[in-house]
Amino acid sequence: MVCQTTFYRDTWVEINLDHISYNIKNIKKYIGNEVEIFAVVKANGYGHGAEEVAREALESGASYLAVAFLDEALALRSKGILAPILVLGVCRPEDVKMAAEHHITLTVFQAEWLEEAIKHLPSDAKLAIHLKLDTGMGRLGIRSKEIVNQLELTAKEDSRIHLEGVYTHFATADELDLTHFEQQLDRFHEMISWLEETPEIIHSSNSAAALRFPKVHLNAVRTGISMYGLTPSQEIESILPFQLKPALSLHTKLVHVKKIQKGEKLSYGATYEAEEDEWIGTLPIGYADGWIRKLQGQEVLIGEQRVPIVGRICMDQCLVKLPAEFSMGTIVTLIGEQGEEHISADEIAEKLDTINYEIVCMIAGRVPRVYKKNGKVTRVINNLI
Repeated sequence: MVCQTTFYRDTWVEINLDHISYNIKNIKKYIGNEVEIFAVVKANGYGHGAEEVAREALESGASYLAVAFLDEALALRSKGILAPILVLGVCRPEDVKMAAEHHITLTVFQAEWLEEAIKHLPSDAKLAIHLKLDTGMGRLGIRSKEIVNQLELTAKEDSRIHLEGVYTHFATADELDLTHFEQQLDRFHEMISWLEETPEIIHSSNSAAALRFPKVHLNAVRTGISMYGLTPSQEIESILPFQLKPALSLHTKLVHVKKIQKGEKLSYGATYEAEEDEWIGTLPIGYADGWIRKLQGQEVLIGEQRVPIVGRICMDQCLVKLPAEFSMGTIVTLIGEQGEEHISADEIAEKLDTINYEIVCMIAGRVPRVYKKNGKVTRVINNLI
């Protein structure tokens, strides 16, 4: 790959593709070659970039991709990605023709849905499906033996339908209390026994289960958050089989530096008042970029030092209190490393009382993504031009 575009602002995300590869290869080593990896690249690859992550994951050992809805799968196909893709969410019955044309696998969990979908399939179409079983997550999924048997029969009677897989999703695999997890696992085995013929792909493990419980690897696992180098939860970080390497970092630059006097106030609402003469830096990042107002007071890194955000974060800018005068253009790291200092997505998540998944997903599309491999920039994605 070569650098395809550029950007004209001083805020950007860096994605270390070597870390994506490292995480996938170590997951593969842990689960064994007989178990397939579904690389989950929904939500634009958890904010990392679906196409770029998908290609790196496939090169590193994944054999299947997973997305949330049909549009995401079609976007990957439009980029020339030919690997199998499973849609984990709902697809409208009238859209199955599009899925079949592009060899996209769909999730099915309603008998009436499949009966309606068949009406929209051309006579020569082939549609692969996976049955979703609700074992205790409570979102989507089959809950009764009757529906399992009805769907299996419908698939058997229509040569256009290939029942390729069956799966479930664990609600608490990232928690230390395994009570609900074990109940879901028992329920999954029971529900699989309802099938007359076991499909070729059986998967239940998300990142947490894949990294903790070999007994639920079955013959495929779905790696989402761990592929990006983030722990499924802080609760289980210390018991993971290997250290994950975060792929995403977020950077900006000082675009203005000024000295203010004691008593001066800053930003909307004039909520910050200088307690002494202070150096203040302006950063070109704000809540429209996903750096939301609740991050007021959060520290960032400049000159390998932690400095606080002061005043209210604006739509496109925010302010930091500097320990001394810094030159304009100095790089500021909001997520990532500078020297011995490090700010993780988990730290930002704790500040916002949420999870690391949300932090990386909420970085806006208007922030350019810079992809690096072997220490070199391989591609730049700027969605604005």
